[in-house]
Amino acid sequence: MQKLGFEDARYYYPSGTEKPYRGQSSAVIKNTASTSRYYEEDRQPYVEISLDIHDDYVSVYGLKSPDHTGPGSIYEEPGRQGRSGRRSNSGLKRIASSVSTKLKRVASSVSSSSARKPPRPPLANFRRSKSRAEQALKGLKFITKTDGVAGWPGVEKRFHEITENSYGLLHRSRFGECIGINSKDFALALFDALRRRENVSGDSINKKQLENFWKQITDQDFDSRLRIFFAMVDRDADGKLNECEVKEIISLSASANELENIRKQADEYAALIMETLDPYHYGYIMIENLEVLLLQAPMEDIRDGETKNLSKMLSQNLRVSQSRNLGERVYRGVKYLVLDNWKRVWIMALWIGVMAGLFTWKFMEYKKRSAYQVMGVCVCAAKGAAETLKLNMALILLPVCRNTITWLRTKTMLSAIVPFDDSLNFHKVIAIGISVGVVIHATSHLACDFPRLIAANEKTYEPMVKYFGVQTKRYMDFVQSVEGVTGIAMVILMTIAFTLATPWFRRNKLKLPGLLKKITGFNAFWYSHHLFVIVYSLLIVHGYYVYLIKEWSKKTTWMYLMVPVVLYLSERLIRAFRSGIEAVSILKVAVLPGNVLSLQMSRPSNFRYKSGQYMYLNCSEVSSLEWHPFSITSAPGDDYLSVHIRVLGDWTKQLRQLFSEVCKPRLPDENRQNRGDPRLLNNIPNFPRILIDGPYGAPAQDYKNFEVVLLVGLGIGATPMISIVKDIINNIKGNGDEEEGRNSNRLQSPIRNMATPPLSPARRSETFRTKRAYFYWVTREQGSFDWFKNVMDEVALTDRNKVIELHNYCTSVYEEGDARSALITMLQSLHHAKHGVDVVSGTRVMSHFAKPNWRSVYKRIAVKHPKTRVGVFYCGAAGLVKELRHLALDFTHNTSTKFCFHKENF
Repeated sequence: MQKLGFEDARYYYPSGTEKPYRGQSSAVIKNTASTSRYYEEDRQPYVEISLDIHDDYVSVYGLKSPDHTGPGSIYEEPGRQGRSGRRSNSGLKRIASSVSTKLKRVASSVSSSSARKPPRPPLANFRRSKSRAEQALKGLKFITKTDGVAGWPGVEKRFHEITENSYGLLHRSRFGECIGINSKDFALALFDALRRRENVSGDSINKKQLENFWKQITDQDFDSRLRIFFAMVDRDADGKLNECEVKEIISLSASANELENIRKQADEYAALIMETLDPYHYGYIMIENLEVLLLQAPMEDIRDGETKNLSKMLSQNLRVSQSRNLGERVYRGVKYLVLDNWKRVWIMALWIGVMAGLFTWKFMEYKKRSAYQVMGVCVCAAKGAAETLKLNMALILLPVCRNTITWLRTKTMLSAIVPFDDSLNFHKVIAIGISVGVVIHATSHLACDFPRLIAANEKTYEPMVKYFGVQTKRYMDFVQSVEGVTGIAMVILMTIAFTLATPWFRRNKLKLPGLLKKITGFNAFWYSHHLFVIVYSLLIVHGYYVYLIKEWSKKTTWMYLMVPVVLYLSERLIRAFRSGIEAVSILKVAVLPGNVLSLQMSRPSNFRYKSGQYMYLNCSEVSSLEWHPFSITSAPGDDYLSVHIRVLGDWTKQLRQLFSEVCKPRLPDENRQNRGDPRLLNNIPNFPRILIDGPYGAPAQDYKNFEVVLLVGLGIGATPMISIVKDIINNIKGNGDEEEGRNSNRLQSPIRNMATPPLSPARRSETFRTKRAYFYWVTREQGSFDWFKNVMDEVALTDRNKVIELHNYCTSVYEEGDARSALITMLQSLHHAKHGVDVVSGTRVMSHFAKPNWRSVYKRIAVKHPKTRVGVFYCGAAGLVKELRHLALDFTHNTSTKFCFHKENF
């Protein structure tokens, strides 16, 4: 198509279709000299002349004035015109005559151009298949459910709110806010495109114009939405897109989706699109090219008839009809509750039963004693609660004995009946039990027993003389006693520790004044929890001076506490001894995008772990007392240890600053990742000293018990899953390759203590049951994919049998089908097809947009793996736990596939 040498040129769209003819071009000619009389008489600014431009000639297709509304052109249907129409026809003919010379020059230019360059191959008639028709209905949507707009009524209401002080005019800067598009630049480009299409002047529109814009934006016709999208890109309205315009829309789409890396490489990606869609180097692309590319069928697995039938049957089974019988619904609910949580049920039943038994035993014992005649039922309740407190204060230490729990879950078969994954939750449950016991015990004494002792007459009080001495009439005498002071002190200290341990204070979820905010957070939780040393000391003293007991053999507080306290103190000694016996050398440091610090350390010879486990880190230059847990991202077959630390609090922030200062002189460019690798330097940098303690057991370490695993990580929660993926890759490579790699690394490394001991016989004989793994990593920031880019690429290159299926989701990108991500999707397909690299993640794994449909994920696995136990392992924010657990139970109850859900606790 040639651009005519007139004042203005654009496509001509036949009435009702607004789509250019194939194999021909059209132009609109505006000639102010020739139309001056026409303008004066009919008050029209220009006329339209439709031209057919072919390879060897140009002909007039029709002439038409803008106010003409008939099906044809004025030039074709002169008989239908009145007097004014005849004058118009005369003027149009004069215009046609005046441009005839120009038409001949255009025809000559087209002919000579065709001789120089091969003609642009005509696009084949694009007949949409059923799948592509469905894709068209879903694609290029400007308004989606994520925008939160409830149709035109919602837009109209928002319009009135915004234009309340602007006389009913909506400025373009607030157009996106009004219709519900959060991307401001994208909304401005959309406004400008619609304004050009409707010939609207100025930067403001009224309600009627907004409604017209809204109808076009929400039009269900794909062709209509495609023309709007094309108009957004085609800023000069010439019907063609050059490379600069393609680059501009790439930058706009990248900004709308928070893809900074794509925006920086817009030049490269624009050239790729032009190279693909303009193979003959005309310098522009057409709307048909975009149409074909945008309607490429989605890349889905081709399923056979049997799989489709299974999927259909599965969908029917999942539609569980609710019975109208209340008793049947209750029975079904209780049944599945017990079956799904039987480990928790028997532990909780045992604990509650023991608590009830101890309380009842002491209650009945004191009901038979003389103290009951003075203090009544209050003393029975106080002593019953005290007995439960003794046991709970002993039990609460066991869930935090991490070495013991790790040994039990790894070396014994107890994990088959004991829910070690819920150790932290059991710790919290016991804390609640202690709170209840303290309230009952303290209230019974302070509000009931002491007043009754003071009010008792001399005869009634006489049996109490041997326990309390001479009767006192002062309430403070009881409070100031050893029992009273120690008891009140323990209540105050435990209240502080319990309060600061709640999520509202531990994670700073409450908006507190500056001074109060400084005494909350993780550090406050950590230090306040160490007040237990004082609490247990006071508890032993309190138990020794206990009321109403004089024989030492009946003072049983120390008996309850002796074993758990010794076990806990032994664990702390083991931690101190183990962490300091062998120094850890820093091998590599990387400050990655998204405020993540990657540390690679030498592996001590006695450090053996499983994928999914975690360890504690201590940096004396930050704090000599604080130890923080981090998942191990290296695999057991690696000769080093690695962790990835997300900067979230004061401790991690200071740690990042320390290592950044060491790495900074090596790489002065602030835009690059700060890295330090002593193996590549002559002089080893003076890295901060790091102590490690571990490994400790975690739910993800049990992944080898399942043939199929579903690994889900949110953001930095992908760390334990990365270790599992690497471990599976190492098993794919084979033990021989692993051993050879370790020997090679052992010879090349200049750092001592790096060598990994050979695998133990237990490790060699360990059965590796996992045959298929699905890894879903969901993150918001594009830069997050740099954290484990090498792992993703290794899986793509090594896993030829497709044992591991990787799915990366970038939630900052709008869902597929949204107009804001349409060009990103198109660019992603082109770049991956040519270079094998995803433009979003920078890896060989194609990324998905928005959030996963977790029900579809479960359904797909259930269809592929019937009659199979699938281990679901999740690490990330707590908000997704409920949905994933519910889906696991739903599919377990209604399909032959059994999903076992596990979540990580920190």
